[in-house]
Amino acid sequence: MGFVSLLVFLPFIGGTLIGVAYLAHLKGFKISQKIFSLLAIWAPLASAYLGAKLFLAVYNDPASAITVKVFQWIEVGDFTINLSFYVDSLSALMTLFVTFIAALIHIYSIGYMNKDEGFAKFFAYMNLFLGSMLMLVLADNPILMFMGWEGVGACSYLLIAFYYKDKANVKAGNKAFIINRIGDFGFVVGMLTLYVVVGKYGFDFASLKANAFLIPEYTIWFITLFLFVGAAGKSAQIPLYTWLPDAMAGPTPVSALIHAATMVTAGVYMVARFSFLYAEVPAVGELIAYVGAFTALVAAIIATKQTDIKKILAYSTMSQLGYMFIAVGIGAYSTGIFHVFTHAFFKALLFLGAGAVIYALHHEQNIFKMNNLKSLKIVYFPMLIATLAIAGIPPFAGFFSKDEILLNTFASGHFLIYAMALITAGLTSYYMFRLFFLTFHNREKSHAHIEQPPLIMTSILVILSVGSVFAGFAGLPEIFGGSNFIKSFLSHSLVYKAEFAHVSHSLEYILMALAIGISLAGIFVAYKRFFRYKEQSELKENALVVAIKNKFFVDEMYERAFVVPLVNTSRFIYGYLDRVIIYKIVQNSAVALNRVSHFYGRVFQNGDVKWYLVYMLGAIAAIAIYLEGLINV
Repeated sequence: MGFVSLLVFLPFIGGTLIGVAYLAHLKGFKISQKIFSLLAIWAPLASAYLGAKLFLAVYNDPASAITVKVFQWIEVGDFTINLSFYVDSLSALMTLFVTFIAALIHIYSIGYMNKDEGFAKFFAYMNLFLGSMLMLVLADNPILMFMGWEGVGACSYLLIAFYYKDKANVKAGNKAFIINRIGDFGFVVGMLTLYVVVGKYGFDFASLKANAFLIPEYTIWFITLFLFVGAAGKSAQIPLYTWLPDAMAGPTPVSALIHAATMVTAGVYMVARFSFLYAEVPAVGELIAYVGAFTALVAAIIATKQTDIKKILAYSTMSQLGYMFIAVGIGAYSTGIFHVFTHAFFKALLFLGAGAVIYALHHEQNIFKMNNLKSLKIVYFPMLIATLAIAGIPPFAGFFSKDEILLNTFASGHFLIYAMALITAGLTSYYMFRLFFLTFHNREKSHAHIEQPPLIMTSILVILSVGSVFAGFAGLPEIFGGSNFIKSFLSHSLVYKAEFAHVSHSLEYILMALAIGISLAGIFVAYKRFFRYKEQSELKENALVVAIKNKFFVDEMYERAFVVPLVNTSRFIYGYLDRVIIYKIVQNSAVALNRVSHFYGRVFQNGDVKWYLVYMLGAIAAIAIYLEGLINV
């Protein structure tokens, strides 16, 4: 397993090499885009190969858990932290599809970012992003996990604000960075509390899992709640979600990387990694499940009225993450990771397909202006497959993982959450096929000037289409003659304590038919309204529609509740406390000292030696008189 450290460090090395080459290019050493392209993809491809090798090694012995120590990182008294990587079935599975999807996105990006002035810089950030995610996934301890956690946060800021000459993009990057720092505060509080309680026995995951029984239940409540604050920030759950739609400011491949394989899935992975704690406090898990259900439903509702193709997909990610949190919240951790797995394929395909459409239409992103793109066959069919997958239509990937979430939610007795998830499924089908029909089946004539995406982009869409069709079979349930490989494979890494009622095959078929029926109903409504859509006269919108279009005015509420008071407080501190009081005290003190030294100090410090002798004699005489007085006494 010595190659594990190489797997993690290769993207960092790749990003560094690109950065050095870019600086040399700016200094006058001409480096062609082909050279930068090779530098961009060698590390992700090598990591993907090593990720597959790692998975196969664990596949042969899924019950094993191996720690690969690189070096001792921190040693302060009894506190010791190693830079080590933890390999078990959970980290191996995550590494497999993270590296595979990231490598495909890097290859696609060569075509998408062709001739962009920031081509090299973009790939330096992307390589660092992948390295940070691998460090997060394979970390042996919470501190190293947090390093990767912060790394993906920093890289997301750099990539979201990539086109920094546009002020709106910089604001979007700042928003993502600041909201994630709020969530990270929760992660830090939970992590430090965990260390205080059981850190002396070892702070690696294996030691924490072995000693979790020593932690009082009320302390586990505290730790898990604060860890979830971090997860909610990173994975865009209510109330820390408003950064995710604005993150679409970055280049489209960035959106695919953030949404499909890296950053936003980190929160779900973190909860699963700490399943040995969350399994002990089912009430906290139930709270997580309700937050996930509410987030999924709200995001789906907002998506029904958006017009920007990337923002619709952003809200769909937020909604699908809600499904994942429902699963890990009710204690079905492997089911949540299963949906992370299938989602990686169809969401990467959706974003890269959207990127191909945007590329073909010279950066048009409004779905109402895309006008009948059926001629883009190489984009049309992959987008159709991905849309069917996210809508939960069998046999595509999303069907199996989403159906398992719904089944487990029903079996656990959370019927309200089940109803919310079911409604969300119908809304998902509706808004995704609304996007598809308006993009590819608009009644208007096709665009006169469509630029065909290059082969390097479209070939990646074909590969992801295969994954979007077949990835779900990795979790094929018993009802279809499968053994649910994902669940059995992850059973050695996750802790299961939640109770699920037995569901007969007949009831399971009924629940499955209900979910498929609701998804088909959503598709039918979208078909009736938007297939061969012809622009209609504007109708007066009611208050609810206006609220949905404006995302329920949450951003505006946050602006008034938090941003404006902070700005006003800062202006008061600067304009009154700092300038009027503190500045004047400091300035007047300096003026007073200057005056004292000017008018009085210079009398004694005038540079004339004879006067210095007089002062010395006077001082000696005074000391002598004082001493004589002491002797006489």
